[in-house]
Amino acid sequence: MPRSRLWDLLTYAVLVILSAVCILPILWTLLTSLKYEADIVTREMIYWPTRITFDHYVTLWNQSNYPVLVVNSLVVTTVTVAICLVTGTVASYAFARFRFPGRMPLMMGYLVVRMFPAVMMIIPLFVVMRQVGLLDSRVGLAIAYTSFLLPLFVWMMKGFFDAAPKELESAARIDGSTRLGAMVRIVMPIARNGVLATCIFVAIAAWNEFLFALMLTTSQGSRTWPVGLQLMVGEFQLPWGMLAAGGIISILPVIVLFALIQRAMVAGIAAGAVKG
Repeated sequence: MPRSRLWDLLTYAVLVILSAVCILPILWTLLTSLKYEADIVTREMIYWPTRITFDHYVTLWNQSNYPVLVVNSLVVTTVTVAICLVTGTVASYAFARFRFPGRMPLMMGYLVVRMFPAVMMIIPLFVVMRQVGLLDSRVGLAIAYTSFLLPLFVWMMKGFFDAAPKELESAARIDGSTRLGAMVRIVMPIARNGVLATCIFVAIAAWNEFLFALMLTTSQGSRTWPVGLQLMVGEFQLPWGMLAAGGIISILPVIVLFALIQRAMVAGIAAGAVKG
């Protein structure tokens, strides 16, 4: 067998294995959510349900506060992405276009923030949020998310702005445009796929975040869906069916989002990887 053919087969085998690793847990969660409770906890494993029920979805949606938790997650994620988009775009543009004292130490500081475990930031954030009255609120939770997602946003967007040609921006400046106007009218449309890809990464991280939501919220009015699912687990009760149904409902927005903008996201990732 030619070496190139062997290499192609090995590549396909690795891709199939990685795809199975990613897809099988989701498929298993879906099948669990469609089983009766008696078919979930059994002595002999039932891999494929012989009877299907949607009672777990109905119970989760009608007899719990899960719809409120999903809405809270949507609001917190939207506010987090909006804050990162407004502040992170300006910061990353400044890093990409300007040379000023302290530029490199500041950029390294963004990386250092990402290196610290998130648990080390909880106590300071808890104290600050309590002092300013944002504890146990969706806006406060979004600000807390921004504290560790903004460095990621800035570093990713800096790569996209570095790849954007400066000639068109300079021409706009010569025609009388301001620096901010040139960024909005020239640079941002060129880097729109990169902006979209970065916002998606931030949105997914905010949507799935658990630790900050658990420690900084105490009421149903501001809790997010990961905390709500965790609180369904009792000392003597483990509702596998409802937990699986909640997991499936929670990943649906992410799947739909990827399906709608996958081309633009892939183009944005590729654009940030090549300069010139």
